[in-house]
Amino acid sequence: MEINLLLIVTLFLIGFIGSYISGMVGIGGSIIKYPMLLYIPPMIGLTAYSAHEVSGISAVQVLFATIGGVWAYRKSGYLNKVLIIYMGVSILLGSITGSFGSELMPENVINLIYGVLAVIAAVMMFIPKKGLDDIPLDQVTSNKWLAAFFAFLVGIGAGIVGAGGAFLLVPIMLLILRIPTRMTIATSLAVTFIASIGTATGKILTGQVLFLPAIIMIIASLIGSPLGAKFGQRVNTSILQGFLAILILGTAIKIWIDILS
Repeated sequence: MEINLLLIVTLFLIGFIGSYISGMVGIGGSIIKYPMLLYIPPMIGLTAYSAHEVSGISAVQVLFATIGGVWAYRKSGYLNKVLIIYMGVSILLGSITGSFGSELMPENVINLIYGVLAVIAAVMMFIPKKGLDDIPLDQVTSNKWLAAFFAFLVGIGAGIVGAGGAFLLVPIMLLILRIPTRMTIATSLAVTFIASIGTATGKILTGQVLFLPAIIMIIASLIGSPLGAKFGQRVNTSILQGFLAILILGTAIKIWIDILS
C-alpha cells in the first residue's frame, strides 16, 4: 500500500494519542486505535483499511505500546508478579487461539465481537468499586486460578480483534479480583504485553499485518506509552477509572451505531 506524508502523519498521531492514553490507564490501546484506524483515514480522503488489516496493525502496535508502559512502571512497586505469571500464561494461550481463528471470520463478525466486548467492559467500569484503593499493596490477595480463567477467555476475544485485551482485563481486575487501581493499571500492561505476543504472532503468520503502517505506529507507541504511564502515576485513581469508563463506553456506542446502520 502506498504511503504518503499525510498518511504517515495520520498514523503517527493515531499511534501516539492511543499509546499515551494506553500507558496512562493501563490498556494496550486497541480499544482506542481500532476505531481510529478504521474511521479516520477514509474521513480525510485516505484509503480505508479493512477490519482484518486494522486488527493486524493494532496487534503488532500493542506489543510495543505495552513494552513502553511496563518499562515506566518497572520501579513503581505496582507490578503484581504472581498475577502477571498466572494471567500472562493463560491470556497468551487464549490470544494465540483467537488470532489464528480470526482468519476464518468475516469482517462484520470481527466488528460484532469487538462491539460486544466493549459493551461488557463499559458496564463493568461503571459499577461502583468503593474502598478498593484503601487496600495496602502488601495486603492485596486474589484467586490466582479465577484470574487465570478470566484471562484465558479475554485472550480468545482479544486475539480475534487484534487487541491485547486490557480494556476487559482492567474492569475484571478492579471489579471481580478487587485489585487496587494503580496495581491494576501496571499489572494489566504486563499481562497485555504477554497476550500481544500471541496475538501479533497469529496475525503475522496468517498474513493480516501491513508492515509499513505498523512500523509507523510502533515508533509512535514507544514515545507515547511511557509518557502516558508517567502521567498516570500522578493522577487521582478515581479520575483514571472514570476516564477509562467513558472512553470504553464511547467506543462501544460508535461501533454499535456502525454495526446496526
